[in-house]
Amino acid sequence: MKKILELLKKVLLSFVILYGFNTIGSNFSLVIPINIITISLITFLGFPALLSLVLLLVIAF
Repeated sequence: MKKILELLKKVLLSFVILYGFNTIGSNFSLVIPINIITISLITFLGFPALLSLVLLLVIAF
């Protein structure tokens, strides 16, 4: 039960981080969609996953 709550906290924190980035990044036309794949990447890999998603977004578009 404790591990489930810890995972839920990480998922919620990942959502908040991604939402915050999208709020700030919308001024620079950098918006990462909030979906299960991006949330799970940031949950399990942390901040480097967010940086790699931003880099992928900049390179691709």
